[in-house]
Amino acid sequence: MSLALTDGMRDTLSDWLDRERALKNASEHTITAYTHDVTGWLAFLANHLGGGFGPARLSTLTLTDMRAWMAHERGRGVAPRSLARALSAVKTFTRFLAERDGFDATAILSTRSPKFQRKLPRPLTVEAAQSLLSTVELQSEEPWIAARDVAVVTLLYGCGLRISEALSLTGADVPMGEVIRIIGKGNKERIVPVLPVARRAVAEYVRLCPHELAAKAPLFRGKRGGPLNPRLISKVTEAARMQLGLPSSVTPHAMRHSFATHLLTAGGDLRAIQELLGHASLSTTQAYTAVDTARLLQVYEAAHPRAKNGSS
Repeated sequence: MSLALTDGMRDTLSDWLDRERALKNASEHTITAYTHDVTGWLAFLANHLGGGFGPARLSTLTLTDMRAWMAHERGRGVAPRSLARALSAVKTFTRFLAERDGFDATAILSTRSPKFQRKLPRPLTVEAAQSLLSTVELQSEEPWIAARDVAVVTLLYGCGLRISEALSLTGADVPMGEVIRIIGKGNKERIVPVLPVARRAVAEYVRLCPHELAAKAPLFRGKRGGPLNPRLISKVTEAARMQLGLPSSVTPHAMRHSFATHLLTAGGDLRAIQELLGHASLSTTQAYTAVDTARLLQVYEAAHPRAKNGSS
């Protein structure tokens, strides 16, 4: 891919990625996605238009060129959601370059994103979440591993942590107080309250864990003492949900969704929930209002006499 680009384009791409890291605190996961999306777009253009592709050629692009790229991506089987993400990265890169070099990027920036249906979070009911926590404990015969799994899943549901955030905790985070400091996406820091049940679950794991939990070492460990692989939490969650007959949408991340939805149902403030989850945008958190409304409608349709008999 890089062979089709000029040295100037590669340098420009590198400068942009450095800027995203420095000014927007973009995570390495985001940087990797940006690199993949933008280099794929540039490689297509180099092939589509012929010859080496440098920064100056972006100013000559037309809406037809952009549509050709999108058609090419759809032809490769790229899903609308993924294509929309790639287009967003392309526009961000182009805006940076246009501001730096002073050219009109309207053709690129005005390209319409493909439509796709946003997937709403699939939370568990309160009862199902409680049953899952109890059943996770039964999946291992080794008491310390069972306690570990319960502690991790309890942090996901009780604090709304991402699995990566729970597994980033270190020995310095215990004994756990009433709040913990979490470094989330984009290196953004937030303070999260810790419920007594979560503190107890973590304390029980620490009591039983056979490995030394040094201050700078990972808190949650694998069987041999290394950092806990998130896949193991996915597996134990899958085993527990199958035992309970819960749907495949029940994943570790679903526990975080459930935390947010149950808070909202209990009257939690949307802004406060945004802070607890570490969402950069309120619009991301607002997806939970749609979930809550959908659930209320289901209850209404199942219970209301008029809804049952189809009366208007």
